[in-house]
Amino acid sequence: MSNHARPPVLIEVIVVVQRSVLLLDVAGPIEVLRKANLVQDVVHYRVRYVGTLPSVASSIGLSISGIEPLPDQLPSGALVVLPGTSDQIMDRASSLPSANCNDADSGIHEAAIIDWLRHSIKPGIRLVSICSGALFAARAGLLDGYDCTTHHLYIAELASAAPLSRVKENRLYVEDGERLTSAGITSGIDLMLHIVTKHTDHFVALAVARYLVVYLRRAGADPQLSPWLEGRNHIHPTIHRAQDAIIIEPTREWSVETLALVIGASSRTLSRLFNLHTSMSVTEYINRIRVALARELISGTHLDIETVAERAGFGSARQLRRAWARFYKAPPSQMRDVGIVSH
Repeated sequence: MSNHARPPVLIEVIVVVQRSVLLLDVAGPIEVLRKANLVQDVVHYRVRYVGTLPSVASSIGLSISGIEPLPDQLPSGALVVLPGTSDQIMDRASSLPSANCNDADSGIHEAAIIDWLRHSIKPGIRLVSICSGALFAARAGLLDGYDCTTHHLYIAELASAAPLSRVKENRLYVEDGERLTSAGITSGIDLMLHIVTKHTDHFVALAVARYLVVYLRRAGADPQLSPWLEGRNHIHPTIHRAQDAIIIEPTREWSVETLALVIGASSRTLSRLFNLHTSMSVTEYINRIRVALARELISGTHLDIETVAERAGFGSARQLRRAWARFYKAPPSQMRDVGIVSH
């Protein structure tokens, strides 16, 4: 845990739990937040579960209790999480889907939640939907004018429910202002890892992802994996320690020998394992991270290229441009001019 001097920023997380809720839509993303609370002290996620009923049956037949009533108002800065639901609940006796859950009573509860969303989601409150949870946001009119996505089976239904939205297909998740929507089930974990990254940093999100034995993936809007995350799709602890060390100090004078000393391995073992598990050399990985840092400095500051190169760990602007050209077609200066870079 970091030695952060100030108390953590409290972030209220309100999870709307409905009848026949998809259990993984709740458990996956919230487990991300639970672990994030344990590995850093910059922010603290306080989670509440709310709904129209004090207890409900989940999609797999397991009952969920301790659900609070829908609150009259939400604190500014809150995250409201809308998990998806299933049309059928598993019959635990037979492990087969039970009777259809789309009855009149369900309609009453769904209407109450949609009405609550419509009146409770105001500027300053972020709405996070998992899987078919986006349909509830759409019916409340909360996706009008926004880019959004959902599970591929519900794309057409989402477009019909929110005709003024811009529905995106083939995306893990979509972030548009205070609307964050994700695709099918496990992509809710991807979206929550993304949220944790924005609240803290890549290092924290990577630690959480490794605990969950998943890996960080970019949103579908980016055709390439982020250099900060590339090469992390493995579970070898020694190589993760090496990658963490580089990310923490990307400007350090790294060599294979220096890095090997830091992680307690021989240079030969490090080189072999690094190539095996990341499909790149240590030097290539260092350059990818430094280029990623340079890109952030170019897009987020007005520093000249020489200063950017120095702060990113390159010996000169020429060295930066040479490394940059391996990953991007356009030069660094063009990125600053137009705000984007072609891969």
